[in-house]
Amino acid sequence: MQLDRQCSQSAPAAKLRVREIVESDLAAVAALLARGFPFRSTEYWLRGLQRQGRRSRPHGYPAFGYCLDRAGAPVGVILLLFSNVVAGEETLVRCNVSSWYVEPDYRAFASLLVRSATRDKNVTYFNITPAPHTWSTVEAQGFSVYCKGQVYGALALSSSAPDASVELFSEEHACRLTRYEADLLRQHAAFGCLSLAVREGRNCHPFVFQRHRVKNLVPVYRLIYCRDIGDLRRFAGNLGRFLAWRGGLLIRFDANCPVPGVVGWYSEKRGRKYAKGPKPPRLGDLAFTEAAIFDS
Repeated sequence: MQLDRQCSQSAPAAKLRVREIVESDLAAVAALLARGFPFRSTEYWLRGLQRQGRRSRPHGYPAFGYCLDRAGAPVGVILLLFSNVVAGEETLVRCNVSSWYVEPDYRAFASLLVRSATRDKNVTYFNITPAPHTWSTVEAQGFSVYCKGQVYGALALSSSAPDASVELFSEEHACRLTRYEADLLRQHAAFGCLSLAVREGRNCHPFVFQRHRVKNLVPVYRLIYCRDIGDLRRFAGNLGRFLAWRGGLLIRFDANCPVPGVVGWYSEKRGRKYAKGPKPPRLGDLAFTEAAIFDS
């Protein structure tokens, strides 16, 4: 997907274009994002961008996304994290529309940047961290809600599956998972996530969690991936006890309503997620998104 769009601006002698972000832009892009998101450091953005640069991606798509370029320097940026995702027997191209920011003098062109970057109708684009004040803007860009909120659950208080055991993922489990799932668990462990296999007889069920702190205080494990959200309910007690021993009394996961059998609370104040394209992500699948690549 090639973009090189010229646009004029009323500011003196300003020529703007939308172009791909390349490796030589990373320091400038990280500094730009740090200005736009002052609660994140330049080092945070550089680390995530470098991780992203090492990943394989669908052929023909940008490694990092697009920037609004003025005289060779980025003045706006939209990060795009493309992945090949296996859903059943299909391989789909999915794109996490991550952080985007445009310098104040060029805000008039922000919508051009987003439209240009999300125009491929074969791709499912999704936004997992829209701030509440941007919801109406995201909807105006053609996105629809696929996740309304999230649950904070004390899974250790739920019942356990009697014949199931939770183990750290190892190559011993790979033969009982699909090739895609095994590779997903390997890569997320390398990002710093907690990749787990729930063993039940001869079967294995993959899970990925990410440890973080809410408001830098309360330790929580966030669900990044499971094969089916029903697996989380089924193995809630097993997973909850395993994670509690690792400092996570609460588990955060996406939901559209309270989940029967899980002790906790459901909220729609945070956690809303949007998608546009042929196949919105399912609940329980944030694999290869900013949550894993940047926040781990």
